[in-house]
Amino acid sequence: MLIVQEMEIWNFNLRHLRAAVSIGRLGSISAAAQAIHISQPAITQGIVKLEAQLGQPLFERRTDGMIPTDAGHLLFPRIEAALAQIASPRVTMTQLRALIALASAGSYAEASAATGLAQPSLHRAVGDLSVALKRKLVERRGKGVTLTEQGRRTVRRFRLARAELDAGLSELSALLGRETGKITIGAMPLSRARILPAAVAAFHRMHPDVSINIVEGAFHELIEPLRDGDIDVMIGALRDPSPGPDITQQPLFEDRPVVIGRKDHPAADNEPSLEALAQYPWTIPASGTPLRDGWTKMFAARSIPLPEVPIECGSVITIRQILIESDFLTLLSPDQVAVELEAGWLTKIAEIPKEFIRNIGMTTRMDWRPTAMQAKFITILEAVSKSD
Repeated sequence: MLIVQEMEIWNFNLRHLRAAVSIGRLGSISAAAQAIHISQPAITQGIVKLEAQLGQPLFERRTDGMIPTDAGHLLFPRIEAALAQIASPRVTMTQLRALIALASAGSYAEASAATGLAQPSLHRAVGDLSVALKRKLVERRGKGVTLTEQGRRTVRRFRLARAELDAGLSELSALLGRETGKITIGAMPLSRARILPAAVAAFHRMHPDVSINIVEGAFHELIEPLRDGDIDVMIGALRDPSPGPDITQQPLFEDRPVVIGRKDHPAADNEPSLEALAQYPWTIPASGTPLRDGWTKMFAARSIPLPEVPIECGSVITIRQILIESDFLTLLSPDQVAVELEAGWLTKIAEIPKEFIRNIGMTTRMDWRPTAMQAKFITILEAVSKSD
């Protein structure tokens, strides 16, 4: 029997996958053949090959038709979601792979190195795909290529299709008793210091065979990979308003930042007012981030002119060193500099008004359907956030 988690989606034939879901929906090979315009012998051979690749049957063969097995019931919704994203029966798996690789690499040479496919094969696949979809997907730019607007939209849909098929393989692997799969987490700054390490450690102890990939970055760096399906869930400060109708946000806990400075800062131990704090230089993340927006509102609500911000920075490591070596102030969660506070390098200068508490939580795609393992991680994450 083949081991499902070692299979890559690129090994599958989209026509075989389309045939499988058609049989599952219609109940027979003959009905599926009529619906998708493929001969019955071709469908029969395709299903046999697909089941051999997966290492388990997708159907029970009965005199009154074909009934999906448990594996079929798991896999078919994922296939249907993937095919809905691909949105054309003319697309092949090679073409799907070629366009995704080209979009990621930026050139046919780099895409060839990443996939092992010959450059002429990649050229042909992308060209044939443009013809099949009747749209221009790429443009030449010097030695590389760039996607057209239609190409970018197509790549996003293809990446989401890939994510659905990958999830389907993970679920089949779990059905065989193998806890495998992958969770890709977009980690914004605060999550790295507080709930994420605890949740990841707890999950790994319970499910050591599941791969966890943590991608660090700011919100604007992570949101598009989330939309593309390259990231499953983002953890960090939630946005108000929401990033869009395709995105859902779930609060986990409230965080109240404090004013931080070096241990012997002139404002330390004096319970300074906001007016006094406004006289010092600040280092704070760029405009558009929840922390910067809250900082701005904090002063504006009391009609205090905004302090100077000579250094805009979102890196906690960099901010920490700036504070230690100067009279700069910043606004951070104590969890983000817990080590520095305990060591006495930094100190809490002042509390901020309660109305400027920010929500920390999860950001996902509206249509994201987590696998069983991904759902277990979310459950652990929620438990950790409540107990912290």
